[in-house]
Amino acid sequence: MTLHDVTPQYRVKPVDLAAANELAAKVGVGAATAQVLVQRGLGPGDAGGFLEPKLADLSDPEPMADRSAAAERLAHACRRGERVAIFGDYDVDGTTSAAILADALEKLGAQVQAHAANRFEGGYGFSDPALERILAGNPQLIITCDCGSADHPRIARARERGIDVIVVDHHLVPDEPLPANAFLNPHRPDCAFAYAGLCSAGLALSLVAGLRMALGARLDVRQYLDLVALGTVADVAPLDGDNRALVRAGLRVLAAPRLRPGVQALRDRAGLRARQPIGAGEIAFRLAPRLNAPGRLGDAALTLALLRARDPDEARRLAQRVEEVNDERKAVERAMTEEAIAQVEALWGRSPEHGIVVASERFHRGVVGITAARLVDRFGVPAVVVALDGSSGHGSGRTPSAIDLHAALSQCSTLFDRFGGHRAAAGVTLPAARMAEFREAFAAVTPISGGPDTTLEVDVELGDRFPMPTARDLARLEPMGHGNRAPVFALPGARVEDVRVVGDGQHLKLRLRHGDAVVGAFGANLAHHVDSIGDEVTAVGTLKPDLWRGGGALEIGLRALGPC
Repeated sequence: MTLHDVTPQYRVKPVDLAAANELAAKVGVGAATAQVLVQRGLGPGDAGGFLEPKLADLSDPEPMADRSAAAERLAHACRRGERVAIFGDYDVDGTTSAAILADALEKLGAQVQAHAANRFEGGYGFSDPALERILAGNPQLIITCDCGSADHPRIARARERGIDVIVVDHHLVPDEPLPANAFLNPHRPDCAFAYAGLCSAGLALSLVAGLRMALGARLDVRQYLDLVALGTVADVAPLDGDNRALVRAGLRVLAAPRLRPGVQALRDRAGLRARQPIGAGEIAFRLAPRLNAPGRLGDAALTLALLRARDPDEARRLAQRVEEVNDERKAVERAMTEEAIAQVEALWGRSPEHGIVVASERFHRGVVGITAARLVDRFGVPAVVVALDGSSGHGSGRTPSAIDLHAALSQCSTLFDRFGGHRAAAGVTLPAARMAEFREAFAAVTPISGGPDTTLEVDVELGDRFPMPTARDLARLEPMGHGNRAPVFALPGARVEDVRVVGDGQHLKLRLRHGDAVVGAFGANLAHHVDSIGDEVTAVGTLKPDLWRGGGALEIGLRALGPC
């Protein structure tokens, strides 16, 4: 978020007023929302399905490789009351997928032992320490959730001991065949399932549906839609296709008066109330950070226990502990961000014109990714943050959307012990002694000609042609995020009716009048600019329901604010 001394610079995407008006009349939305739909290639024939996705339209699961085999093996375990160890990775997708399978298998007759990865005892995935923990319970079947696709040695060891293994994952599929009994991953080359965007929580739901059919059991799989929504949004999975229908349904569950005890206690801690409109943003910025905090700082077993809690009092106790860990995470993040910004400005000034790398022995491995994202927001260039631990460094990178981070890091790969990721985010492990080389090499492969482009892309400029959208219209665009980003609106000539400092003196809260509409506005970490806000401003940002005011009121999350 930027506060400008001059009018914020933005470019508005092309307008097709006739098409927008036609679509608005056809599907019953305002002109601004219709214009967003037109920009995204939707017309009268398909906009209705986009606005009202249905679970009945999910892709046929039968072509998913190994789904039937996995369901039959789980059915066998349930019929015989076998000991089943479920192992989830330490992020929200890992813990929610593990919680879905653990709950369903227990209800259907298996003896379940649920485990979560520990970042500092084995790290990511189905590690050697994780396998030893699991073997101590003498399981007859192991299910890995959100990991396992590349864990051939551990899976082979388990199979050698006579233990069956099912892998439920959506990450990179190596060429070497996996020695698992069943391997559910939509990215398998031989998987004919039509939708490749499912994360592990979505795959777990599909597997439970297959298990129910194999047993002929009565189990309502819709009870897990809240967990699927949490895992999908937190994992930044694409919010299109099947995921759009699953998450939309899950958002309705999350807003219901009664939830599973752990999620209800989490929702209460996040300050969200029943029957409030909950969108993907509430998951991404209020629920997921809390669920991720234990895994970031150490042991995700706390998150898994919260998601599985059945007693409301126990759930509230666990949610309180999660809140304390999240507060600790925020304190660590603030300190790391301050030190990282100081390093950047000492090395390259306030406007670096290439990718940046910072490192410190004071950095926490679990928070390097968040800190890198903060640097991207601040400086507008690719950023890698490395936590040094003796002779090695563990880092995470983020990037502006226009730059392919994975491609840039590939050009530095000879410096790394390990690296992986994708266009927008990646992780690296390298010797501490090579940090200076890495910093220089990364800068060389990520030049930003003329400095970062601060011109904002705006979907719709609100005014006479495009009045303020309604809260109902915006709700019909949900879930918004990766693959269906929230539209950006510009409000030129907005009058400031009120401005105040909130959030322990860190943030700005404004009330703006734009034409006949009054909207709230929120500017994160802008409290120090309170005295420089004029009477009339241009505001740029994303609109969402104002949960505090209610009654259809809107709030703009500011991307930029400045004089007209």
